[in-house]
Amino acid sequence: MPTANQIRRQYIDFFVKRNHKEIGSASLIPENDPTVLFTTAGMHPLVPYFMGEAHPAGKRIVDVQKCVRTDDIDEVGDTTHCTFFEMLGNWSLGDYFKDEAIKMSFELLTLPWDKGGFGLDIKKMAVSCFAGDSDAPKDEESAKIWESLGIAKDRIAFLPKKNNWWGPAGKTGPCGPDTEMFFWSGAGEAPQKFDPEDAKWVEVWNDVFMKYYKTAEGKFEPLSQTNVDTGMGFERMTAVLQGKSSPFETELFADAMAKIAELSGQADTKSPDYAKSSRIIADHLRAATFIMGDRQGVTPSNIDQGYIVRRLIRRAIRHGKLIGINKSFTAQIASIFIKNYGEIYSELAQNSDKIINEFNKEEERFSVTIERGIKELQRLVCHKTEGQQMTGEEAFYVFETYGFPLEMIVEELASSNCIVKLDSFKADFDAAFKKHQEQSRAGALQKFASGLADTSDATKMHHSATHLLQAALRLVLGPHVAQKGSNVTKERLRFDFSHPQKMTPEEIKKVEDIVNEQINKDLPVKCEMMTVEEAKKHGAIGLFEDKYSTLGDKVKAYFMGDFSKEICGGPHVDHLGVLKHFKILKEEASSSGVRRIKAVVDGITGL
Repeated sequence: MPTANQIRRQYIDFFVKRNHKEIGSASLIPENDPTVLFTTAGMHPLVPYFMGEAHPAGKRIVDVQKCVRTDDIDEVGDTTHCTFFEMLGNWSLGDYFKDEAIKMSFELLTLPWDKGGFGLDIKKMAVSCFAGDSDAPKDEESAKIWESLGIAKDRIAFLPKKNNWWGPAGKTGPCGPDTEMFFWSGAGEAPQKFDPEDAKWVEVWNDVFMKYYKTAEGKFEPLSQTNVDTGMGFERMTAVLQGKSSPFETELFADAMAKIAELSGQADTKSPDYAKSSRIIADHLRAATFIMGDRQGVTPSNIDQGYIVRRLIRRAIRHGKLIGINKSFTAQIASIFIKNYGEIYSELAQNSDKIINEFNKEEERFSVTIERGIKELQRLVCHKTEGQQMTGEEAFYVFETYGFPLEMIVEELASSNCIVKLDSFKADFDAAFKKHQEQSRAGALQKFASGLADTSDATKMHHSATHLLQAALRLVLGPHVAQKGSNVTKERLRFDFSHPQKMTPEEIKKVEDIVNEQINKDLPVKCEMMTVEEAKKHGAIGLFEDKYSTLGDKVKAYFMGDFSKEICGGPHVDHLGVLKHFKILKEEASSSGVRRIKAVVDGITGL
């Protein structure tokens, strides 16, 4: 039985032998892409290259991408959903398309292990293809390729866009139909006819044929090049190849699950309630460990990614209490994941002290929060007249304000002899929670309206301006200034940088003047392909040198005259004069030791 590490390596080696270049995982926090809070798929870091940007590693690449998805966080606890996961992907950037992609997928899945494949039985395989609609035609071509490889017609299903279409990553961007591969996980022979609704058919891989661009108006226009974007869930495939019913039974989770059982002291670890809680604990703490250990690591807070980290940790603590863990434990579980993944993802080992410290601090904060939440509940109960009951809306207020989980609210009310009609109470709470989610999502869509994914002229201008801004900040404030993150939209740029104190008005003015001086010079913007070492010798800086160094021999280095030299993926303007004028709108604190600047250029508006 192959180990998880062997499966990961087998995938990479298969495509390297077929002229793909191995690249490293991008950060979990999207670089210059404000459309999402986390990298949710392997395609996100590669969007500019689907649009025609030349990738430093060439037209064929393969990787294992760290991903986080939180849309279905409430479904975690079953045997399939994971908040953090690794996505195995092979990519064609304007090179091969359907025929070669499908044939390579088939080979990897069916070749024996000693021949470089996964050795799946073709008799237990099925596939789905896009059924077609007004935006794109039925994918008969993919179905015929599968038939030529031995997949019977009864094992090929044509499904609508909600099933067999991928993208775009944000509101706009590259997308296309996909073909998905399934494996029969049930006992005995697989049914002759493929039923996509039967949960025993487990989706193991999909090939996306990216040939469209979705516009802001919802139209699907042809891309300048056709691309292949594939995605294989590593955890799910590991379970399939090891004959396990879920990833939580594989070595990816085994040590953590054993520690949770030990800490809980429960004899009946087979009960459905224990199984669900233990899976939630393991999943959430693994996800929080990876997010905080990322090279752009996020710590628990009440906004954006930090809020997700906080929710993951606190939900894990809550489920720990449900199974009898009443002492601090999250750091112990995190240590297991750091140890088990540290060789594959060195950033976890490098940031281990920070990760453990943040887990301990968050458990302390949550214990204080629980006390405050109890007091608020008691206050609300005391203000009720005889016969009045606490409403679900009031419970949501306690949840939103104090992070006090619903289950704990119900328990506390019961201990205070406050009787509620549980069904209607929970329904009202869920309604309030849904309303909050919709408002948050609407706010997020407004906040993250667009980004580098669209490669528009406005976006290129603001992206180019971040290079000028960083160079100017280093001149004015000192060489300690380093990029700590950026968020680029059509409307403005946001740039986070290391600096211990608030900038003075004079410093802000000086930075603006320096940037505008370079714009007025109309400096050319040149891109050169070179190794990281060569780029450094030329004086280029780069926030993500560790990622770019895994790309192989060459990276992209952008030179704006002799003023700015950076390793960067692009895209940028060809010359700086088009920016016309640079203006800083706001300078403020972002986090401890990190400042944030929001700015605009006038080339966008034509002022």
